[in-house]
Amino acid sequence: MSRGRVLLADDHEEFLAIEARLLEPEFEVVTTARDGRAVLEEAARFGPDVLILDISMPVLDGIQTARLLKASGSRTKIIFMTIHGDPDYVQAGLAAGALGYVVKSRLATDLLAALRDVLAGRSFVSPSISTE
Repeated sequence: MSRGRVLLADDHEEFLAIEARLLEPEFEVVTTARDGRAVLEEAARFGPDVLILDISMPVLDGIQTARLLKASGSRTKIIFMTIHGDPDYVQAGLAAGALGYVVKSRLATDLLAALRDVLAGRSFVSPSISTE
């Protein structure tokens, strides 16, 4: 079975490095991006299976970026990885086309499960969100 190809997008370089270290034993991190415009360019260039996308990013925020990516016809699946645990953000993220939504405080426990579910066509939302 081939490793899923992942594009990581976050405006914090240190967080990108943490995500990459967590994912690389099981997934191929094809590239990273630090703003919404770069995400769109890199997604078109690499055609990743999954985009792990922060909401709060410069140039275009993650919600705008997800909408534009989906409107372009991209088949890349989207997981939001964000500090925003408010249900309004979750709703906006899913409405923008994401299949997954993980809060950063749950990175270690939820991200790999989210990736596996989303690659299998299932949705995933951090279980802690309903209690936050």
